[in-house]
Amino acid sequence: MKEQKTDLLIIGAGPGGLGAALYVKRSGLDFLIVEKNMAGGQIINTDLIENYPGFLDNISGFDLAQKLSDHCKSFEIEIIEYFSVKSIDEVQYNSGGKSYRFKCSGEDSIIYAGAIIIATGARPDRLGVKGEAGLMGKGISFCATCDGALYRDMEVAVVGGGDTAVEEALFLTKLAKKVYIIHRRDELRAYDRLQRQAKENKKIEILWSSVVEEFVGSEKLEGVIVKNVNDSTVKQLDIAAVFEYVGLQPNSEIVKHLVDTDEKGFIITDMVMKTSRAGIFAIGDVRTTPLRQVVTAVADGAVAAMYVDKYFLEQG
Repeated sequence: MKEQKTDLLIIGAGPGGLGAALYVKRSGLDFLIVEKNMAGGQIINTDLIENYPGFLDNISGFDLAQKLSDHCKSFEIEIIEYFSVKSIDEVQYNSGGKSYRFKCSGEDSIIYAGAIIIATGARPDRLGVKGEAGLMGKGISFCATCDGALYRDMEVAVVGGGDTAVEEALFLTKLAKKVYIIHRRDELRAYDRLQRQAKENKKIEILWSSVVEEFVGSEKLEGVIVKNVNDSTVKQLDIAAVFEYVGLQPNSEIVKHLVDTDEKGFIITDMVMKTSRAGIFAIGDVRTTPLRQVVTAVADGAVAAMYVDKYFLEQG
């Protein structure tokens, strides 16, 4: 089995990991960055991004990911793609006069690292209904802040009834012609003020006790088939977009045994991205944070990089 040793291992080459890599490179630390798929993270699947500073015209998620990746490569940063870290163990491994605290095991190789930045992101829960897989990024979205402006003056729907779903539905009323909230229960789970605002907003129609049965369309979303769970009646909504808010799962499985997480599994950090375990930092969507956007992930990466450098200085 191949073995490598590095001062720092960045796990995840999405916007956060790539941002961290740029700042770590400038600090002069020896580091590696690995990504289980191709560099860029989840934004590769985003059709258009309108709110990343510096791009006056719309840029696709794929193109933005490519620019971030190319920026790293211009600094001679090697991104090790298709390397999946399967487990992380705390060890005391000494080699060449250096001490390495973490053993990160992949399929056929091991990386020993003195510190780690976890930048593995999160994944949205999906409805798992007919037509969904083929329409991801073609009318099915998980971020109204990212994609809402693409559907200005159109009819859209939000699936879910929690705080995030209702907040995003209210946000969409600033852009869309009409917003449906599709919720499987007969009352919302969002806190009272949000519920009141949604019910009073003339652009919002709440479909109670309802679930999405099927997404309609081939090249793009053309509508959804909705079923009432009480009387089994079915109807089709001819809408341009659906925003799903049925849950978000952090990709924190490989490190949950080492660091503190909240009840949902998101990694708890302080303001400089330190976790409860010395030498482990977490950035972006995998950590507890009030906002999950490309720009905040990149900022997290910059902060973590600066304080990883301080961590090593403190270690002597």
